[in-house]
Amino acid sequence: MFDSVDGTAYNHEQGQRARKLFAAVVLAALDDAIADDKKYGNGPEQIARWARSRDGREVLSCAGIDPNERVVSGLMQFVAAGVRTSVALSREESERRMAAAEAEAEAA
Repeated sequence: MFDSVDGTAYNHEQGQRARKLFAAVVLAALDDAIADDKKYGNGPEQIARWARSRDGREVLSCAGIDPNERVVSGLMQFVAAGVRTSVALSREESERRMAAAEAEAEAA
């Protein structure tokens, strides 16, 4: 059967899977808020309301994110930028931002 080390490793792995699942919920909430922002113009307020709600705080905590005001303001800024999470997390977008930052630094 399992010894204590195997049991601990199994529990840790299950915890990591649960954290990833809740992180996916946070990403979906961000995408929904971005869609609301494009359609109705109230995306940052929607994500702030969700993040400050009991359910939002619980989901953020389970995703490993401390649900404080700094996080809420960061979520609002992300939604206001209007970049979908799938695009923002892609390698191409990361490389484009790095190139833009280097070009800006060289110009200064």
